[in-house]
Amino acid sequence: MTGISEILVLVLLITCIVILPRMLKGDPVKKGSSPKKILHKFTAKTRLAIILTLVYPLAAALYLKPWDDHLMRYISYGMIPVFLAWAVAWILAGKK
Repeated sequence: MTGISEILVLVLLITCIVILPRMLKGDPVKKGSSPKKILHKFTAKTRLAIILTLVYPLAAALYLKPWDDHLMRYISYGMIPVFLAWAVAWILAGKK
């Protein structure tokens, strides 16, 4: 019975965090930009960073083989550098 109650608590939290503020805001929902407009806003650096975000972990997985009991090395050398690079980019973008 605990599993069901935990799921209900998560649903309640998601509802409170996502749906309630929109209901109480009162402003009409703005129409979002189309995907084509969003893609045209990306600079060449951002596009390169997104591609590297996808390619680097895949290359690290092929080289480190995390399925052969090397999961911590893969997380250390394959995932954490990507996370840190995006964190630094986010911080620098906020500074500008």
